Amino acid sequence: MLRKLDENSWLDASQVKRVLQIQDHGDSAQARDVLAKARLLKGLSLEDVGVLVSAGDPHLVEEMFATARAVKEEIYGHRIVFFAPLYISNICGNECTYCAFRKSNSGLVRHALTQEEIARETEILINQGHKRLLVVAGESNPGGLNYILDTIATIYSVKNGNGEIRRVNINIAPQDTDTFRAIKAAGIGTYQCFQETYDREVYARVHLRGRKSDFDWRLSVMDRAMEAGIDDVGVGVLFGLGDWRFEILSLIQHIAHLEDAFGVGCHTISVPRLEPAHGSELASSPPNPVSDDDFKKIVAILRMAVPYTGLIMTTRETPQMRAVTLALGVSQISAGSRTNPGGYAASEQYDASQFQLGDHRTLEEVVSDLAAMKYMPSFCTACYRVGRTGKDFMDLAKPGLIKKKCAPNSVGTFLEYLTDYASHDTQMIGERIIREEMSQMGAKEADVSQRIMRAIRKGKRDVFC
Repeated sequence: MLRKLDENSWLDASQVKRVLQIQDHGDSAQARDVLAKARLLKGLSLEDVGVLVSAGDPHLVEEMFATARAVKEEIYGHRIVFFAPLYISNICGNECTYCAFRKSNSGLVRHALTQEEIARETEILINQGHKRLLVVAGESNPGGLNYILDTIATIYSVKNGNGEIRRVNINIAPQDTDTFRAIKAAGIGTYQCFQETYDREVYARVHLRGRKSDFDWRLSVMDRAMEAGIDDVGVGVLFGLGDWRFEILSLIQHIAHLEDAFGVGCHTISVPRLEPAHGSELASSPPNPVSDDDFKKIVAILRMAVPYTGLIMTTRETPQMRAVTLALGVSQISAGSRTNPGGYAASEQYDASQFQLGDHRTLEEVVSDLAAMKYMPSFCTACYRVGRTGKDFMDLAKPGLIKKKCAPNSVGTFLEYLTDYASHDTQMIGERIIREEMSQMGAKEADVSQRIMRAIRKGKRDVFC
């Protein structure tokens, strides 16, 4: 492991502000130089990103979008990876003014799922066709570490027909290094945690009490996770709390820190916007609302700045916004989501949910819609299953070579979904997309895809390269 940088000194708000002040006076020629650099797929510097966040000319923004689309196509092709969140608890000891789970929200129905309930939720998601789950919990689980470890084991134990969950990712409160080691040993994929806002003053205003009010404890969480051996980590910002330009530049600093300290950047970036939440006035009236136009810029800039990293778009956003951002850089999406514990087994209970959803489509509806848009739905977990994580993944992702692995594996997992779970109509459109995808592959990738599909049609599952 490379030498870790000292504490949280890498987050330099004064540097971010200087970059923003300088780039406010930038010009179109400078921005086009940055876009040309982005097309080389090597990523962008803090100063480069500063140029792009300040770009306002509509013609220049369209050029930015076109560049982001080109980068997305080169690295990821048409594939979109699916996952589902599994909320296991909404019990929380923090006082975050934007969140329905906050401790003082007495109108919220609180519940931590039993292992039997977790197994039932998992079975429902398996029967929909999911292969990858993200476990989400309020930050005060009654059972502590053992509850999380038992949850992971329970999810992996559930089998139904050809279905199973092949990878469990987790989004839980920051832990110490020893706890992360235990979680890593339980077989998780990605550890996900969002700073919410990198602006210390804004952070203090919205995180009033609880362990989460400690800005630096949260800021250093990925250092502890990676020291513990978790080499796939996911970061993010809750857009709407602070100035989005400040947030995106600070996020770039965070990613650069992980590269410098551990030799591996983040595996995913999430870009949630504040959505209305039960009992929160702030969530309904964000202090720094992000317009749809600026939101699209955020996605495009991140795709160009860190081309090797997966961008996640959840069901917070509407189907229309999700469709637009797929082309601009999003590579992973959730579908059919519930944000309350037990939400898959019961009808949606908004007084127990973390926030309101913008996309209420089922998994199959989203799959069908994406296929109609000529995207390749993917349920692939192959990289995790062969240990292609951390630096091994980045060595393939940064030069764009991961596409040669992902393309056949995406086709295989989509065929599994179509065979085991899809309706006739979805099967028809899905088979057509597979044929179109195969026609665009190189000879070697097409041969591998054919081998995988033959095995699946003969009844085998979990076939990958």
